[in-house]
Amino acid sequence: MSARLGSGPRRSPAVASTLRLWLVAARPRTLPAAIAPVLVGTALAATEGVFGALVFAAAVVGSVFIQIGTNLSNDYSDARRGADTEDRLGPVRVTGGGLMPPRRVLVGTWVAFAIAVAAGTYLVAVSGWELAVVGGLSILAGVLYTGGPRPYGYDGLGELFVFLFFGVVAVAGSYFAQTERIVWEAIALSVPVGLLAAAILIVNNVRDLDTDRRAGKRTLAVKLGREGARRLFVAVVAVAFFTPVAVWLAGGLSAWILISLAAAPLAVPLARTVLTRVDGPSLNVALGNSGALLALFSLLLAAGVLAS
Repeated sequence: MSARLGSGPRRSPAVASTLRLWLVAARPRTLPAAIAPVLVGTALAATEGVFGALVFAAAVVGSVFIQIGTNLSNDYSDARRGADTEDRLGPVRVTGGGLMPPRRVLVGTWVAFAIAVAAGTYLVAVSGWELAVVGGLSILAGVLYTGGPRPYGYDGLGELFVFLFFGVVAVAGSYFAQTERIVWEAIALSVPVGLLAAAILIVNNVRDLDTDRRAGKRTLAVKLGREGARRLFVAVVAVAFFTPVAVWLAGGLSAWILISLAAAPLAVPLARTVLTRVDGPSLNVALGNSGALLALFSLLLAAGVLAS
């Protein structure tokens, strides 16, 4: 019997299942943290009449695959340390859940980082050696988050490193990739982006507080306690929304950057959930909404910067 007109090759169930597992392992809800700073840094460069499409694309690819590599490394390392147990409230992890062999996840980690290095090599070639240092430190930070002899994610430093690498480093680095220089506005705009990226991790750690404590994972939420971590989340989000106002008042950019405040209606119910709920399903939704808040805020901030 001849094939039906227009029918194409069908993906086998095994291949489709494997692709779904890799998607789960990549944790797509966290990827706004990788894309948002590139948008903001590039938008600031564009206000100076500088924009390279290939540079922008390479920066996005590099940032996204550093994030994916970090997620896979975290999946692998947490499983080895016994932090991902059956009673965790978050989505199943592919290594800890026995869905993928640890070695396959480790290979996937280095493939993701290799893609990031390839993108970074182009950026170094066109924008300078400084970006090699930025990329190398970013990958090292991703590996050492839960890997290595003394993972900083197990000692309450995760949020600080997220703020630095997905805020200051990524926004300023994206601006530098386009302009080959740094201005104070790039650092200032990195603050709200980094804070909202850190807020995603705060929600994650509030959700996992009990299982992390039992596993000996001393996250900032474990150190502060549930109420302290909840208050920190509210404070971080509040400062993030105040920062564009401060930048405008300092004369760095026009009032157009205040359109980022239009994302506030998404922040209010999110904060209410984090402050009042302890169940996994609600906090999993809050985790996704934290990524959505970062994405919306950053899109509006980038638009406001371009309008300035």
